[in-house]
Amino acid sequence: MSVLAGVRRSHARDDVRGADRFSVRDLLTEATYGIGARPGRLVLTILGTVLGIASVVVTVGLAQTAAGQINRQFDAVAATQVVAAPATTRGADGTERATARLPWDAEERAARLAGVEAAGTLAEVDVAGAAVTAVPVNDPSQPAGVAIPVVATSPGLLDAVRGEVVTGRYFDAGHDARADRVVVLGARAAERLGVHRVDRQPSVFIGETSYTVIGIVDGVQRRGELVDAVLLPQGTARADFDLTSPDQLQIRIAVGAGPVVGEQVPVALDPNAPDGFKVQVPPAGSTVRESVQADVNAIFLALGAVALLIGGLGIANVTLLSVMERVGEIGLRRALGATRRDIGAQFVVESVVVGLLGGLIGAAVGVAAVVVVSAVQSWTPILDTVVVLLSALAGGVIGLLAGIYPALKAAAIEPIAALRGGI
Repeated sequence: MSVLAGVRRSHARDDVRGADRFSVRDLLTEATYGIGARPGRLVLTILGTVLGIASVVVTVGLAQTAAGQINRQFDAVAATQVVAAPATTRGADGTERATARLPWDAEERAARLAGVEAAGTLAEVDVAGAAVTAVPVNDPSQPAGVAIPVVATSPGLLDAVRGEVVTGRYFDAGHDARADRVVVLGARAAERLGVHRVDRQPSVFIGETSYTVIGIVDGVQRRGELVDAVLLPQGTARADFDLTSPDQLQIRIAVGAGPVVGEQVPVALDPNAPDGFKVQVPPAGSTVRESVQADVNAIFLALGAVALLIGGLGIANVTLLSVMERVGEIGLRRALGATRRDIGAQFVVESVVVGLLGGLIGAAVGVAAVVVVSAVQSWTPILDTVVVLLSALAGGVIGLLAGIYPALKAAAIEPIAALRGGI
């Protein structure tokens, strides 16, 4: 009989412990009540996490989007430009001398290569000190102004350097072959010379020789100094100024054609002596582009990390304040059988839920901000979905870390001290 009575008492104690045990359901119920009891505080608590996660998503998204724009700009200008010029060697007197000369038909030779979209030559013209003026006034008492450079080009140069005709036209192969005395003005040179329209065939003077202005150009992306110059056909420069050869060959190529064009251009210019030319091609793989993207990502991620730190400290501060305000509740629950683990788990769950809410809302706000900014700037938004999901989960992790200390603080509260009003 005594053995059976002992077994029954043991089962009765287990039933009581099972009934008093703080289950997961109880834990979630208490955490939900604690979170929802003060909606105003909940909003303020998750605000820090929302801002932090939104900052991370926005900064990463804008960094990727901006990097995409940089890539496009880089590909559109630098990665599609090849420059060829005669190689030089240093003589015994220390002066550099060209080892070859660009042929006059370098433009036609380069244009026949696969991957070349446009080509043109240019050379600075030595006008022997002659002034470029709009009116041939010879007044020795007049102070000398800033000299306007004169550049000889082939007809295809404007397309090769991505320039555009503002008014009039650019000279063609006929002007070049006939050595016509025509010029095209860069936009700033035209402004300095007072030439604003070409329909009346105005003239400019190089020394005392007049040249008819047939056009004005601007927007030269690859050789910006040309907008300050007077451009004339290279055939005219050969006839009037004894130009001996072009100085440089500018080539606009298709994206990715740089290595092949770089190998073929010297052979096309002089099959017997290709080593006489040096060719600058865009770097393969674009290390500059990758470097810029890495720097942008590092800067924006640092800013996002600071914002997240502030958000985590906000959660920890508010959770700790909640512990201080709920000392009586904690003491009562401890007196009713809740263990230290139960109390600590409740505050950890509350902190994690608050952080996760902030992460989800912050990720949504960040995605919306990236889309809006991209739409305003006419960019293509680029955002990795993995980054968005990890950012949302990061809010929960931050809540977990921020809730550890307040949970330990709450678990350490003794029931008697709590019911007396202290910790």
